[in-house]
Amino acid sequence: MISAPRPTPHPACSIAPPDLLSRLASQGTAEQRDAALSALAASASMRTQRSMLSQVRRRLGNEVANQLAGLDVTPERRQTIYDNQRQGRSFLPGVRVRGEDDPPTADADVNGAYDGSAATYDFYRDVFNRDSLDGQGMELVSSVHYGVDFDNAFWNGAQMVYGDGSGRVFVKGALAQSIDVVGHELTHGVTSFTANLAYSKQSGALNESFSDVFGSLVKQRHLNQTADQADWLIGAGTLVPALGKALRSMSAPGTAYDGDRQPDHMDGYVDLPDDNDPRNDNGGVHINSGIPNKAFYLVASALGGQAWGTAGAIWFHTLTERLQSKAQFVDAAEQTMQVAKEMFGDTAQSSVASAWQQVGVIS
Repeated sequence: MISAPRPTPHPACSIAPPDLLSRLASQGTAEQRDAALSALAASASMRTQRSMLSQVRRRLGNEVANQLAGLDVTPERRQTIYDNQRQGRSFLPGVRVRGEDDPPTADADVNGAYDGSAATYDFYRDVFNRDSLDGQGMELVSSVHYGVDFDNAFWNGAQMVYGDGSGRVFVKGALAQSIDVVGHELTHGVTSFTANLAYSKQSGALNESFSDVFGSLVKQRHLNQTADQADWLIGAGTLVPALGKALRSMSAPGTAYDGDRQPDHMDGYVDLPDDNDPRNDNGGVHINSGIPNKAFYLVASALGGQAWGTAGAIWFHTLTERLQSKAQFVDAAEQTMQVAKEMFGDTAQSSVASAWQQVGVIS
């Protein structure tokens, strides 16, 4: 196991690639520029809150963090959906509209967020015997209709937040109703309670990749798909068609949308600074995640069957038991190979090694 200190707090983890929003803010149509600038500004305003809540939650527990976040939640409920009523950060979480075992409402976003949270909770419980994000039954809180036409969805350290989309970047209503987007964002919570991968450069790209992996697996299990039946797209249909088909492609990184910069091999690794410029994406965390994403896709395809059963188990055990906060791609490769051998034997280890070789992380 690698030794590394716990990271300093990091920015909010959002589904929209910041470099995409930045490109639209500078090069898009007038309507796209306005929508992208609004999304970038609103996302940036959540960073301080998420940084504080993540640290408080790890050190003092969920109850204190929920109090600081203004969440009035009942521990026996598995999940609760709130309506932010387009009022923004100061109104989070909003008005309670659906709780555990409540019937569906007339609001498709409420029902989508509820069903996606339930599918994610059930996935971690049934597949990996993990009781919610923290392993101790943490309440899953979600707010829909955040802000006005907000083009993003994010985990803020205490809860999920979904914008409606402007219809200029994201399709209206698509984010809360995309099960892999929900699974992706909630997995950031799992990561924060386990490896706590620092949100910068390669460790941050691993953070994003693990969320893509398990977001995709939540969708695949919900649809009862095998690895060869899955589309391996993240957020398919959430972007307006003029921009692209999805936010990321795990099977073919760099092909999801117009201007997608994701590489699928270390030869194309994008070495960016981790500064406050959204174009640089915290050192390329959404960009370079294409490399470990492709590695997982190759492993799942080689092993076949339902990807969460073997490949997913290897990745889950690696995330929750083996990696430390400053882990690099080579650390993930070494640990997944070791876990594969321990859990499933030499054939699985060989498949994992081959995948990391194919994307250039190891030779």
